[in-house]
Amino acid sequence: MANSAVGQDGRLRRPAGIRSVRLGDTRVSYVPDGAVQGRPRAWLPDTTEETWAAHPEYLDASGHLAASIGGLLVEHGDRAMLIDAGFGPQSLPAEPGQPNGTIHGGALLGSLAALGRRPEEIEAVAFTHLHIDHIGWAWHPVPGGDQPAFGHAEYVVAEPEWARRDLLEAGGTTKEVIAALAPRVRTVTGGQEVFPGVEVQITGGHTAGHAQYVITGGGSRLIAFGDALHSPIQVDHPEWSCVYDQDRAGAADHRRRLLVELAESDTIGFGGHFADVVFGRVRRDGDGPAWRPLDA
Repeated sequence: MANSAVGQDGRLRRPAGIRSVRLGDTRVSYVPDGAVQGRPRAWLPDTTEETWAAHPEYLDASGHLAASIGGLLVEHGDRAMLIDAGFGPQSLPAEPGQPNGTIHGGALLGSLAALGRRPEEIEAVAFTHLHIDHIGWAWHPVPGGDQPAFGHAEYVVAEPEWARRDLLEAGGTTKEVIAALAPRVRTVTGGQEVFPGVEVQITGGHTAGHAQYVITGGGSRLIAFGDALHSPIQVDHPEWSCVYDQDRAGAADHRRRLLVELAESDTIGFGGHFADVVFGRVRRDGDGPAWRPLDA
């Protein structure tokens, strides 16, 4: 995948298809839903035109940051949970002057089906945070219906994220969306096991209660780090915060700590917005980017 992730023009291809990683008795799979285009200097305001001229590999053919949207399916025996729920069956056009270009979802249920799972088999949906591109299928009715796809499941949310849900509207999550989630929400604190081998860690930074999930099995671990990182270029520049980070200094501090963990030999990272390189490791043993895509 390290080579297939980049096209002949040196740019990242379109967002990834399904990818799976085995951690002992646990299978972890990226479940694609859609994509968002990010305007590079708007998404990462500390960068310059020169930054992106030197790194076209992180951009799509239109010059936008190539960013995927989806969820992470965790399967252990007959049980299954989902981390994040994509954008849902909707799309938004680009708006002049805004950080995002076009954004669309809609593929997540088909991706689950390709992995042999039905929505009703998902016992819980655990959120890294409650921005609209991570909760879509948890609140938006399925096409042709009046209920969301995972209406039977519990929704796992870090306690400080839910306590400060009033701050989320700036990220597109309206009061009406929060109200649709509320009946199914179960709040958790840091260190809790939310599924066999899955621990929640509350990081803050991107949002007040942003969380990452550490999945352990077979002598390895995978860190699903949510929006602590939006692009692989931040692995080399953790000081570059995203425009959507509520606490930019706090987010940068967390990224530095996270990268130390990701550099450990038994650790895999999962970046849901990382286009065609969502699974990878951090290595600083030579020239080239520190994010090394995993052949998953």
